[in-house]
Amino acid sequence: MPPRASPNRGGPRGGGTTVPPRGGRGGGAFRGSRPGPRRGRGFGPSGIQVPPVAISQHQKRPNFGTAGRQINVTVNSFGTTISHNTVVQYDVVEPGTLPARFNLELFARLQDAEPNIFTPKAVYDGRKIAFASRELSLGGDSASFNISSQPTQPAPPGRPPKVFKIILTKVTTVDTQCLHDFVEAKESHNNQVLCAITAHNVALRMGPNLHHPFQGRSFFTFQDRKPIGGGLEVWRGTFQSLRPAICRTILNVDLKAGVFFRGGNLLDLCMDFMKTINAGANHPNFVLTEQSLRRSGRNELKKFLSHLQVRTAGSGDRRRTIHGLSNKNADQEYFTNRDGQRLSVAQHFRSLNRPLRFPGIICVEVGKGILFPLEVCEVPPGQFARRTLSGSQLKEVQQFSTIRPGERLARLQDGIAYLQHGQSEYVRQFGMTVDVKPIEVKARIIKPPEIKYKINGADERVSPRFGSWQMMGKQFYKPATLARWALVVYESPRFFTEQDRTQTSKAFLNACRAVGITVENQQPISKYENPLGNVESHLEAIREESLSKAGGLPSITVFVLPKNGGALRNAIKHFGDIKIGLVTQCLLGNSCKRATGSYWTNVMHKVNLRLGGINAVATSPIVDQFLVDKANPAIIMGADVMHPPPGPDNHNRPSFAAVVGGLDSNAAKYSAVMSVQMGREHRETISNMKSMSKILERCLAYRKDEEGATTLPNRLIFYRDGVSEGEFGDTLKTEVNWIREACQELSFSPKITFIVVGKRHHNQMFSNQRDDIDKSGNLLPGTVIDTDIAHPTDFDFYLQSHAGILGTSRPGHYSVIHDENNFNADSVQALSFALCHTYNRCTRSVSIPAPVYCRSPFS
Repeated sequence: MPPRASPNRGGPRGGGTTVPPRGGRGGGAFRGSRPGPRRGRGFGPSGIQVPPVAISQHQKRPNFGTAGRQINVTVNSFGTTISHNTVVQYDVVEPGTLPARFNLELFARLQDAEPNIFTPKAVYDGRKIAFASRELSLGGDSASFNISSQPTQPAPPGRPPKVFKIILTKVTTVDTQCLHDFVEAKESHNNQVLCAITAHNVALRMGPNLHHPFQGRSFFTFQDRKPIGGGLEVWRGTFQSLRPAICRTILNVDLKAGVFFRGGNLLDLCMDFMKTINAGANHPNFVLTEQSLRRSGRNELKKFLSHLQVRTAGSGDRRRTIHGLSNKNADQEYFTNRDGQRLSVAQHFRSLNRPLRFPGIICVEVGKGILFPLEVCEVPPGQFARRTLSGSQLKEVQQFSTIRPGERLARLQDGIAYLQHGQSEYVRQFGMTVDVKPIEVKARIIKPPEIKYKINGADERVSPRFGSWQMMGKQFYKPATLARWALVVYESPRFFTEQDRTQTSKAFLNACRAVGITVENQQPISKYENPLGNVESHLEAIREESLSKAGGLPSITVFVLPKNGGALRNAIKHFGDIKIGLVTQCLLGNSCKRATGSYWTNVMHKVNLRLGGINAVATSPIVDQFLVDKANPAIIMGADVMHPPPGPDNHNRPSFAAVVGGLDSNAAKYSAVMSVQMGREHRETISNMKSMSKILERCLAYRKDEEGATTLPNRLIFYRDGVSEGEFGDTLKTEVNWIREACQELSFSPKITFIVVGKRHHNQMFSNQRDDIDKSGNLLPGTVIDTDIAHPTDFDFYLQSHAGILGTSRPGHYSVIHDENNFNADSVQALSFALCHTYNRCTRSVSIPAPVYCRSPFS
């Protein structure tokens, strides 16, 4: 019998199994992660789990694009064939909340126990829905079954295996012809189409999910993994999702990374974690005793191990869940055994002829008062770690996830071969086959806009090449005026000398002159400050000194920071930009000392924006037609919601919504407003969209005062990031109407085009033709696809607008869900690509249009 602590011991109680986090929108290692509220775990109430398929109540595709040079590309999707058959949906109900992994095991046990009913076998999503390729012989529309948990080891006396009651209820029968009609645009999207897609997706995942850890639509394999420190490791996973496309269904397959607890001995895991708290942790007797943990690390270790499952000595395959840590070390925790003897935990294991190597360290609690030493516990591999990662761990995950396009495509093809869909009994029974070669589709490379700067007051145009351009020898399109400025050095004078400070001041002035910024006061307020001092008082002193000596606040205050000055920078931003009202620019001391002309040009891009200038504007026929036309002006807006990262500690933290409006008619300058709203409860809807949209008032005032505009914009083009396809309907009903109401209250009624742009999808493009790729192996900026893998009827397209640097680039997915301006495919693609060149902080095109890229007031 496992040792129990004294009855009066405190500590957490309860049981349960670690529940793997559910995936959000997909794409990237941790980014996705915008999960909505969970609609039930385990077996739950009736209903269909909505897969990521757009509801066909949105803007229909007006035509296909024709502009640009046509090329052939390979995508990470595979053709599928679905035969004409029927699908029967069943609700699966069991009292209580159980992990999806355990649910699947129970359901598999049920099917093995009832072969007369479940031949061929049904498929189950692990939560609340099952599908069969024929009607099950339940003796009616519903039946209940009693299934034993059947532990591998015999149950202790008086503790029989737990029995679970599973109820199956028939919901509906669907003819898969509806799916064929939908992809051929003969039928609109409805619940029958949704049911057919969901059923085949569940069939595709049933086999892998039974044999591998899974999360959302991805499963992970033990063979390809890498330690990332702190007791964690990253595993390679495979994402797969059946999606409707034009005239066919396709299987989208992608690589994914997941973070897991490191399998093996629990003591080794704890030591690995303790090294993140104490770099010198090299022996359990120094860091895992109750005395040392009381001084440092107890709460962190307890939180790290909470709900982790372990196998303990003598329990075979049975798993126990960790709920806490012991209050004393193993040789000091006493209990009374069945023979009435009072023993310590260490003495108990010595009596079992298994003396502990480290009796002087703590134990873990795996039940009400049940304690086990760390060294006798084993951590089964494959347990997801729902933890916020450190900077070094994130870097390791990013390096693990960074794969060049050619290698990525080869891995995807290997993944399809590994899945062996043709040999899966679950896939075969639904009449589905999957091609082994990825799809080759037609794409186009559209022309980028030109970028306008100034030389001696005259316009100078630059043509981007491979997604970037140079502005050497040119000045900003609208350079600002710098009336007063200050230079504050937080670096030590030993490392950043007086000569360095003087040189930095001169270099800053020379850089301003080179890009056209006028500096009225050539002698700044310049001083050293202690980086450990009171930052707020330092900024207040600068404010007062500038008011008294220069007659006004500094137009900008430049700070030179030491290495690892992230906290100092945050304090400067908080007190300077937000509380005191100073415009700030932070630089690193090491960078300043060896800075070149390109470094200072990069700094000037940020300085000019903060002073109210415009660095450059994009120009093209579509920009001239839709934005710059003074007789028919348009205004650009963008919005996004930023959620707290996943994890139990962040569940109640708020989300931040941001809305930006284009100030100038060139859509090169934006004003932003932010709002705090409830966290993930509201999912992606911006609850304050109406009031936040009144940022348009600033935009209209700017155009009247700065540009002399006399005509109100009669077109509003709104780019919205962060909305999943299942939420398009809610966004149309709420946000579009709120934007319209805000405009009406400002006394103008523009025609609205609402475009959702997303990056967290799993579609990627590949080519081995030299003329079509850049030096990173990625497709050239401007590559667009609006056929083959696009939505069967809705107005959407994929546009890769930025140059690849590391890994495989992911295109933006654009969905025009509301359009009153009668855009055609070429015009909306060209406008979106042009707006990817208006992010004025750099001389590169970015991955999504600037209105949704510039979502912070300080960006």
